[in-house]
Amino acid sequence: MKPPARFTHKHAFLGLSLLALAARCVYAQQAIVLDRVVAVVNNRAILESDLREEMRVAVLEPPNGGGDTPQEALQRLIRKTLIRQQVRSQFEQDLLPSKEEVAVRLTELRKELPICVSAHCTTDEGWKAFLAAHGLREREVERYVRERLGLLRFIEQRFRQGIQIGHDEVEAYYMNRLVPEYLPGQTVPPLEEVAPRIEEILLQQKVNALFSNWLDSLRKQGEVEVLDPALEAPSPKATGAGAP
Repeated sequence: MKPPARFTHKHAFLGLSLLALAARCVYAQQAIVLDRVVAVVNNRAILESDLREEMRVAVLEPPNGGGDTPQEALQRLIRKTLIRQQVRSQFEQDLLPSKEEVAVRLTELRKELPICVSAHCTTDEGWKAFLAAHGLREREVERYVRERLGLLRFIEQRFRQGIQIGHDEVEAYYMNRLVPEYLPGQTVPPLEEVAPRIEEILLQQKVNALFSNWLDSLRKQGEVEVLDPALEAPSPKATGAGAP
């Protein structure tokens, strides 16, 4: 009769390794369920976590104010992905804003965003509370601002040629669109302070037609597949052109 096998440290280590491997397998299975692929754009996957983040950061850009549907957010992600794939790597570096530019835009957002006024986003305490209330993290906001500035710069360089934004257009947008977003008693920023931001918005509207045709061409030339039928664009509003 053979003596019982001795349980050594080697066996213990092997057992723990197998348990760790099993745990990783379970975790991987859970991760697949929790973060699934919702769309594919020219072999580039868009994850559900990407979609959730896109919906969170939508609160930073009026007039959406966080009222996006998942379908609209996905279409915006598809547009961004198509654009990025057209930008060469060396050209993309030229489009990336500096840390100073990102910081300036963040300061403008905290001061100008109507939904931020009542939250006192100009103070550190108010900004932190605003981010927490909307499930946002500082690095998410910074990444969003950085990518948006880069994409807008690309669009401007490619489509803005010959387009001019007049002072009367800026003033009309200020009076008819921006001012009504503020509640009675809230301080509306002066026109000269927000004019650059309004010009940026009007620029996006001016290039809409050119941008739309270009995106339509990209979609026809490439492969865009939405894997979740519930996320298919329900109306032309979700698929139309607009700022990325």
